[in-house]
Amino acid sequence: MTQQPAPALSPEAAPPPPRRLHYVDNLRVAMTVLVVLHHVALTYGNIPVWFYTEPAQDPTGGLLDLLVVVDQTYFMGLFFLLAGYFVPGARDRRGRRGFVRERLVRLGVPLLLFALLVRPLLTTGTYRMFAEGAAAEGAEMPYWLFYVITFDPGPMWFVEVLLVLSLTYVMVRGFRERRAERRGTAVLPASRPEDTAPLRWLGPVVAFTVALALVSFVWRWVNPAPYWPFVGLPSPDYLPQYAALFTVGVLAYRRNWFTRLPGRAGGYGGATAVLGLAAFLGGGLVLGPENAPGTAPALFHMVAETFFAVGVTLALMVSFRRFLDRRTRPSAFLADNAFAVYFLHPLVLVGLGTALSGWEAPAAVKFLGMAALAVPACWALAAAVRAIPGARRIL
Repeated sequence: MTQQPAPALSPEAAPPPPRRLHYVDNLRVAMTVLVVLHHVALTYGNIPVWFYTEPAQDPTGGLLDLLVVVDQTYFMGLFFLLAGYFVPGARDRRGRRGFVRERLVRLGVPLLLFALLVRPLLTTGTYRMFAEGAAAEGAEMPYWLFYVITFDPGPMWFVEVLLVLSLTYVMVRGFRERRAERRGTAVLPASRPEDTAPLRWLGPVVAFTVALALVSFVWRWVNPAPYWPFVGLPSPDYLPQYAALFTVGVLAYRRNWFTRLPGRAGGYGGATAVLGLAAFLGGGLVLGPENAPGTAPALFHMVAETFFAVGVTLALMVSFRRFLDRRTRPSAFLADNAFAVYFLHPLVLVGLGTALSGWEAPAAVKFLGMAALAVPACWALAAAVRAIPGARRIL
């Protein structure tokens, strides 16, 4: 965004919208599938942070835990990167008030509906156990009290944080525009570089990665809490990554970075991801999986983890742009229903988990079985819900 002198204050003139990036839609679908698989892994692994779990009774549960840990290093950050990319254009088209209203409808309403309607269905079994435990001690546990003391927004924490980041963008941009008005200038969106304009990327990417690793290291040192109650943030360790990648997405829209990023950046990203993951896992074996915040082993893990996260993000972006930049009827169906899947998939997974509870099998086998059922079931349910009049406005 640049400031240009103007003899009189004039309305903001938005540039023409760029072409639809179909590969971004397809990447978002792939990441939504990964979210579903991530929570299936939580169902049958050894990390008890899901609505319905069956702790693993065999060594394959460790593989599911590894999948969860590796996923967590990058996949939600990638969601924030993609979400940030679409914010400036939406603000250009709708204006400040229209954008805020649209964000409150598209993010705030689903968050509220999940808290009031979906979460009570997901926690029925947990409430029963709480109530029975309280009764055994001669006390009562009304549902309203259970709801309050155990509240969290579940996977909708992403929507919660995205809403905060979007409103923060509006406030920062509004402050800049008001300051420009006081100076008698108009803030106009910068013209987007051509798709073929060269991009200096390697040095900035490395500098960004190192800076993010150092900031994340310090953040985890001063804020070691693994979970924020009530707010329901399950991964506060990654807040610097989420905010940074959201910001990169915002800047990428104005500077046309997604399209201008050269293909060799994907090769760099793939190599960095492999080396970063090897260092991350190898460091865990040599230094131990748990490292006190602020120590040299913790710094090593943070640097390795961040290089892996940035590398896999680059590799995925370039690969999808090269091979999956198209829209077909099936891909359109998947993309159009992806957010509804994110909203509804806990109902599918808890229902399937309950239905399959009598199935005796290794954890990895149950993971594969539920995954094969859950992914198509999630999209079927999402399409059915979005067919309800008015549902598409918020889902």
